[in-house]
Formats: sequence, structure tokens, C-alpha cells
Amino acid sequence: MHRLKRPGRVGRYLLVFFTLLVLCPLAYSWLMARFGYGDPPAQRAAAEQIDRVLIRKASRTLSLLKDNQVVASYSVALGGAADGGAKMREGDQKTPEGDYSIDWRNSRSKYYLSLHISYPDADDSARAKAGGYSPGSHIMIHGQPNGWGWLAPLLQRLDWTDGCIAVTNAEMKELWSLVPTGTPVRIEP
Repeated sequence: MHRLKRPGRVGRYLLVFFTLLVLCPLAYSWLMARFGYGDPPAQRAAAEQIDRVLIRKASRTLSLLKDNQVVASYSVALGGAADGGAKMREGDQKTPEGDYSIDWRNSRSKYYLSLHISYPDADDSARAKAGGYSPGSHIMIHGQPNGWGWLAPLLQRLDWTDGCIAVTNAEMKELWSLVPTGTPVRIEP
């Protein structure tokens, strides 16, 4: 009968090393999500603020418009299933399509700043109720996960959100200061 050998010194060190390799990023993410946000930038003067946001899912762009002129445009990352049509239900990882507005903002988000899009609207809620499921909620325009902004060059090439619209942290600072609460948002396929 064979007895199991106890791990040697090297085995114990490897076990500790790999445990720390897994636990340290998890602990860092947890801390940054709760305490890693900074102070939001000030709102720009009303004359400088934009009056509409246009998101085009197919081209992965978010454009800021003032008097029907594009003032700025940004590349975005969307929900993991963004190309599968409009958001229908909670957990489908799709980004909604339609006309909404920015109805509140969160400076203490676990993602760097966030602007809430008024999804679901009455039509989205009625469709979900008729289907017997939740339409989902908390669709935001936000920056990168707190503490992980340095990963933006990689993350912005992927559709990594659960249905939100993600930009870099520097772009989110700009959006925060230029987009007032109440701004209309159109999300096109």
C-alpha cells in the first residue's frame, strides 16, 4: 500500500505562490471596486455641454452632438453579445437599442464613473412583462474597472461588459463633464 507523500519544501512554496497569484488580483479588484474611485471632474459650462449622445453598435462608436454637429467621437466596448440584437432580458449580455436618456450619474461606481441610461423604458418593461422575464437594468456608460484602467488598450478591443457601453477613463472624464443629466441617448444597431 502506498502512502501519499507530503509535499516537500518546493511544493509548499509553489502552493503558496499560486495561491497568492490568484488571491492578490481578486483582493485588489475587491478593494478598487469599493474604494478606488476618484473625484469626478466638474461639469462644463452649459454653453460647452452637448445636447445628444449617439451610440452606433455596428461601428462601436459613441458620438457627442451639439446642434446636430458631432463634437467628439469615441470607440466603445459593448456587451458580450452586442451583435445579437437589442437587449431583451436580464443577463443576455446585449446592449439595448432605442431612444433613452441619461437619468442619473454615479461617481462611486465600481467602474470609473458612470452615466445611467434610462433602460428599460415603458416599452421594454411591457415586452418583458408579457414574456414573463426581467428586462434587466443598470445599463451605463462607464470607464474601466477601478484600478484596472491600464488594461484599457486590451479591454476596449473586446466586448466585455454585460450590456453597458465602456470607454477609457480619460474619455469618461470628458463625457462626465460634457453630458448633463437629461441628455437624450440614441442607441442604433
